Amino acid sequence: MATKGKSARVKGHSFERDMVKFFRDLGFEKCNTSRFESKMKDDQGIDLTNTDPLSVQCKAVEKLGSMHDILDSMPKDTNWNIVLHKKNRKGTIVAMDIEDFREIIQSLITNQIIKP
Repeated sequence: MATKGKSARVKGHSFERDMVKFFRDLGFEKCNTSRFESKMKDDQGIDLTNTDPLSVQCKAVEKLGSMHDILDSMPKDTNWNIVLHKKNRKGTIVAMDIEDFREIIQSLITNQIIKP
């Protein structure tokens, strides 16, 4: 199934590699794709490794199913689950559970990184 010259698989793998670079630039120097590093993580719906305390699922599709279902399918552990969704000509967004978002904001406040 082609999508204007790029198969969905190639597009998805390319997006994962772009996100590896993004996370490495943020300081997650050991970030890699789970396809390369851990079949177990890949099977759990985690696309990037060494991004603790985040578990990252990458989606580069025009029509995405329920973000809720994707987040629900990810491991329930101490990491915050996020979904990065890239859409043509729309850029990339991040989705996460509101309680995880609350924890991050509370941590930023507690550590005086932000002062509401």
